Amino acid sequence: MPRLPYVRMEAFTRTPGGGNPVALVLDARGLSREAMQEVARLLDQETAFVLERRENSVEVRFFTPSAEVEFSGHAAVALGLGLVRMGLVPEGTERIYLRTLAEVLPVEVAYQGGEPQKAWVRGPTPRFRDVPPWKVVREFTEALGANERYLHRGLPTGIAYTGLWSLFLPFITPGLVDELEPEMERLKALCHRLEVATVHAYAPVGPRTFYARDFAPLLGIPEDPVTGSANAALGALLARSGVVPRRAGEVQLTLLQGHRMGSPGTVEVRVEYSPSGEPYKVLLGGEAVLLESGVLE
Repeated sequence: MPRLPYVRMEAFTRTPGGGNPVALVLDARGLSREAMQEVARLLDQETAFVLERRENSVEVRFFTPSAEVEFSGHAAVALGLGLVRMGLVPEGTERIYLRTLAEVLPVEVAYQGGEPQKAWVRGPTPRFRDVPPWKVVREFTEALGANERYLHRGLPTGIAYTGLWSLFLPFITPGLVDELEPEMERLKALCHRLEVATVHAYAPVGPRTFYARDFAPLLGIPEDPVTGSANAALGALLARSGVVPRRAGEVQLTLLQGHRMGSPGTVEVRVEYSPSGEPYKVLLGGEAVLLESGVLE
């Protein structure tokens, strides 16, 4: 493999040491799928590979250390801001198009004082599956190290997708979410059987604010610090269930994550509805900070 430059960023934070780390390979032309997977494994974190760049449109693929995924929310936020800050798209660009395996996704770049401050990424179109039987929910709850009586009966349990299929389990308080101590091998086997990539435990903080932890042993990630795609899907699930108030025809949410791991981050989510009342567009927003650049030999 030739020498490969990369940069490391953290998404959903403005302070180094918070949020979710990601590596960006900004010139991955000529790399095979196998080579990209090996790079993600060597860097030991989720990695976005830019295969082609034309003006404000880029072809990108996302890899965890163990598998390729259709979409990575925190990587998309970091990539959008990174392309602007490093001058890899025309100066003042406010919209970038990411050509992903899932679909073409626009990224809106918000500026403050002339500097790119925040990126809003439209996630893949939300999809939903049937709620699993209560026996399955109980098995997952126990694998997380909790009892079913700690589940919140007024918030939705469900399976939703905006790039990755996730199982969502609502708990009564953020403290109960922080107390979870999963049996990772058992959780991995259950995820494989249910065909979900992650398990997203969440709890209410306020009417539009929620606290979450995300477990993805099937992807080689025991716990993800701050998750873009799963929080976007959670926003769609909450909007679909009608448990959060609408404003001007959309739902706006704030998701807090990473505190238990010592890397707190904030994900903002907007959900827009179709004329039929179904959530059809989910946008996730956040900041990102550049950590370092390096070369993989």
